[in-house]
Amino acid sequence: MNLCIPVTEGKRLQSPVSGHFGSAPFFAIVDRDTGACRIVPNRDAQHSHGACQPLASLAGEGVDAVVVGGIGAGALSKLQAAGVSVFLSEEPTVEAVLAALKAGTLQLATPATSCAHRQHGHCPEEAA
Repeated sequence: MNLCIPVTEGKRLQSPVSGHFGSAPFFAIVDRDTGACRIVPNRDAQHSHGACQPLASLAGEGVDAVVVGGIGAGALSKLQAAGVSVFLSEEPTVEAVLAALKAGTLQLATPATSCAHRQHGHCPEEAA
């Protein structure tokens, strides 16, 4: 299973996790089974609010699941429609996210847990 984790720096497994999917400068693409990790730029990081195109950002990466701290309802819907599972996590690093996923402690994201519906401090519009 290939995971996508939005990150703020390209430090592979030690990369700090970004608080929000769409505005993350990079994505860590991690093989859940082997732990192999590579960093790719978010090709859609400079989109306007509400116009995130997650499938364009991840084109060709073969992602099965995304693990996020926060995600907008539109991006969540687009990923789910494409068959990509989206999990929520507040872990600080890619390595910690991977451990939590393997332990089965992450929950699936739903429209009710997206940034459009909850105030959890990760979303740019909540910071204003």
